[in-house]
Amino acid sequence: MDKAKILEKYKKEEERLLISKLFDKINLTEKQNKIQNTDFLSPIELNLLIDILNIIGYKNYVIYGGIENAQRNMIIIYPNKLEIIFKENKFDYNNICNCIRITNNSEEYTHKIYLGGIIKLGIKREKIGDIIVFQNGADIIVNKEITNFLISNLQELTRFKKSNIDVIDISEVTQKEQEYKDLKITVSSLRLDNIVSELAKTSRSKAIELLKQEKVFINYKNETKNTKIVQYMDIITIRGVGKFIIDEILGNTKSGKIILMVKKFI
Repeated sequence: MDKAKILEKYKKEEERLLISKLFDKINLTEKQNKIQNTDFLSPIELNLLIDILNIIGYKNYVIYGGIENAQRNMIIIYPNKLEIIFKENKFDYNNICNCIRITNNSEEYTHKIYLGGIIKLGIKREKIGDIIVFQNGADIIVNKEITNFLISNLQELTRFKKSNIDVIDISEVTQKEQEYKDLKITVSSLRLDNIVSELAKTSRSKAIELLKQEKVFINYKNETKNTKIVQYMDIITIRGVGKFIIDEILGNTKSGKIILMVKKFI
């Protein structure tokens, strides 16, 4: 495992730091024979680290986010002696992450308000997993190391003074299907710059600039080539704009343009 050689391929400081931390976790696992885990990763960060694990041929890991189809996940790295526990699904994930359930008497808050409250307490975003909002409350998946702090301090925030705040078993987290907003767009071709222009509601020249600035991802991998052809079911992420999936190619207009049905992640 040549850490230096792998890091040479990555120029962004945040990517190099993320990869270095992964190597540190692997080394600790192998030296101490103990389980290690990353913080919660965005889909783009997760995809990057899975690429690294594939490059070095490392197999002793699982991906976990607390719920099915989680948007933010940890990578849990385990030693050989504990492989059977994960293979037989006997590991207690409450040892690594917890779920804090906030129940409000009457207020209905958005995802942004729950996240903002936690961040206001000085917690870093990577310590927080998915936030599942339901009527009059939310389940918040967090790194176990911050659980006690949050339980002690969340109610100090004005918005949560009258709320009930409890730690529940990770298996009891509210499961919620991903919600989408349907969009119909018309493009001259399936080139990436055309589609980014429509999704970001900007000119094609500005769409190309977004690509050059490395703000566009296809299936969670950065893409800078404006002539890249987008495929059915590709997931396109534009930083500052949102995440979309090419759901259906509906056909053509009389002038020959392509009509696409796109789902925007909400």
